[in-house]
Amino acid sequence: MNISHSTEEEKEYVLNALVNYNATQVPFTQSGVFEYINFVAKNEQGEIIGGINSMLYCWGILFIDILWVHQEHRSKGIGSKLIDKVICSAKEKDCSLVHLDTFDFQAKDFYLSQGFDVFGILEDCPPGHNRFYMKKKI
Repeated sequence: MNISHSTEEEKEYVLNALVNYNATQVPFTQSGVFEYINFVAKNEQGEIIGGINSMLYCWGILFIDILWVHQEHRSKGIGSKLIDKVICSAKEKDCSLVHLDTFDFQAKDFYLSQGFDVFGILEDCPPGHNRFYMKKKI
């Protein structure tokens, strides 16, 4: 056996192998395996002041990968509007569950205020901090 760094094609092969296995265990409920739902918020000058990157996967489950709002524009409702927009889009595709993760130095309290619940904590990640895994039924 030889273990080496994978190429982009090999990475895709492994991903597809896992996706195919998953489909044999629990049939997918959406047409595409992965559907990206991403939005940006721009100011009057057209500059990006916030954005959300998310993915609807396999069974109509939404994973929010990134939510970012420029520091000067925080606490103005932009993050809430971005979350609402992505959740609304996901609900149109029969999504009923959304999940994400955040660090203690990021936005845990914000997500709690948006109706998310903590379902797991990875302590000391990074050292001296915690990573929170959160979910919300929609």
